[in-house]
Amino acid sequence: QLVESGGGFVQSGGSLRLSCQVFGLSLDIAAVGWFRQAPGKEREAVACIGDDSATYYEDYEDFVKGRFTISRDTAHNTVYLQMNNVKVEDTGVYYCALDSVRTPQTMCQLHRSGLDYWGKGTQVIVSS
Repeated sequence: QLVESGGGFVQSGGSLRLSCQVFGLSLDIAAVGWFRQAPGKEREAVACIGDDSATYYEDYEDFVKGRFTISRDTAHNTVYLQMNNVKVEDTGVYYCALDSVRTPQTMCQLHRSGLDYWGKGTQVIVSS
């Protein structure tokens, strides 16, 4: 089970830290990723982290470059997404997902092919 938290309302330029707590499976043997779905748009990958802490950012058009950071805390079996300098276009529902086979890159790039587990999401609303 994956449980996201940390979403909410934030002004443009502000910061949020999202958490994804994983139950029932160790981060030492799985990759976890953050994905988001904006209103009226398809779900897109944001960032993924592997069981060795290797990271991959899905950064077409530099939409998160230098602003978002994915990290993990194995002691608490939790993966974080630190969001800085948020923009209105970052608004959406943020989901975390876990996969025991994929690398961070393939997890982020091939999430539409299916991943092992998904959380229910946490809403982020950025106001101008």
